[in-house]
This record gives sequence, structure tokens and C-alpha cells, in this order.
Amino acid sequence: MNAVFLILLTFFLTVMQTVLFPAFSFFSDRFDLLIIAALFLSLISTHHSMVIALVIIGCIMDSMSGVPFFFHIFSYVLIYLIVHLVKRMIFKQSIIFLLIISLMAVLIQHILLFFSIFVRQEAGAPLGFDYFLLAKQAFWGLIIIPPCISILHRYRKNWLAMTKRMKKQMAETYRG
Repeated sequence: MNAVFLILLTFFLTVMQTVLFPAFSFFSDRFDLLIIAALFLSLISTHHSMVIALVIIGCIMDSMSGVPFFFHIFSYVLIYLIVHLVKRMIFKQSIIFLLIISLMAVLIQHILLFFSIFVRQEAGAPLGFDYFLLAKQAFWGLIIIPPCISILHRYRKNWLAMTKRMKKQMAETYRG
């Protein structure tokens, strides 16, 4: 049932990012919303099988965006690995931890984007990079990601309780 929750979460965030938010000028400078899913999976995972889910989410975003393929895959997996490293140093239930990983996740994507521009050896790449956009997206990431992670934890707990009740009811119904 965790897989169904993950599929619904990915679908919801993908639709929000690609269909709803571009229609509003206020959301033109948003960060990648699927960072929320990558961080959430990094926080709830107890083993490295979530990397496969992050690769699938990255493939979906790579096929829908205009950035080079493997950009989202690599950034989501890198976010996952860094969160696991930071999780060992800081108590993962603290707000400081959520703020640090939120800022790091947005910065990781911008650093990878900057690196991909730099590798292509375009003239003036460091000067043409939009640092103000980076600051705005980092600011919005600090404001939006921690509450979203908290809400997702609550929704996941309710989802698991609801599916447990449904399984129990189905077992009683079909028991005989």
C-alpha cells in the first residue's frame, strides 16, 4: 500500500508542477516540486530500495522537462544519499534538520544545472547564470518544503491506518 501512496503523491506533484502552476504567473519561479517526494522518500526509507522509486520519478521528470536526461534522476538520488548522510549527524525529527535538507535539496539541483552549463563550455556561463532565481527558489524551498514533509507524514500515517482497517474488514468479510 506504500506503493499506491507513492504513486498518488508523484502523480499529484507532477500535475501540480507541469499543469497547474505554469498557468499562474506567481508560480513562475518555483523550485522542482518533486524534491518534496525525494526528501519524503529519503526520510521514510529504511533501506536503499527507495532509490529505484527515485530513479522512476526522475525518469518521469526527465522525459517531461527540457533539461538533459539523467538530470532529475541524478539529483534525486544525490538528494537521497546526502539526506542519509545528514540523517546520521542531526536528529531527524528537528526543524533544523528539515530546514537544512530543504535548502540543500534546492541547492543541489541548481549546482547540477550550473555544472551542466559549465561542462558544455558556453562562454560566460557563470555570468549568465541566474543567481537571483537561485535565491528565490532557495527561499521558497525553506518555506514550503518543511510543512509539506510534515503534512505528508500525517497523510501517510492516515493512509496506512485506513488500509489496515480495509484489510481487516476484508479479512472478516471473506473469512466465512
